[in-house]
Amino acid sequence: MSDTIIDIDTMEFQKDLDARGLNCPLPILKAKKALAEMESGQVLRIVATDTGSVRDFQAFAKQTGNALLAHTAENGEFTFLMRRK
Repeated sequence: MSDTIIDIDTMEFQKDLDARGLNCPLPILKAKKALAEMESGQVLRIVATDTGSVRDFQAFAKQTGNALLAHTAENGEFTFLMRRK
C-alpha cells in the first residue's frame, strides 16, 4: 500500500456526483452508474451526507476493484475520490 497523500481539494476529477441527502444504498448505486459511464483511469468525486457512506464506499471499492483514492469528512459531508478500474 502506498503512503502517498492525496489532497482531495486539489486533485482533478472528471465527473462529480452529488449524493447529499441520499441514504444507503442510493449513493453507492449512483456511483456505480456514474463509474460505468466513465473510462478506465478517470476519477469520480462523490459528496454524500449518509454517515454509513465511508464504510459503504470502502466495501464498494474492494468488491468492484475501483480504487478509493481518498475520503474526507467535514461539516457532516463526506467526500470521496474513486478511480475507475
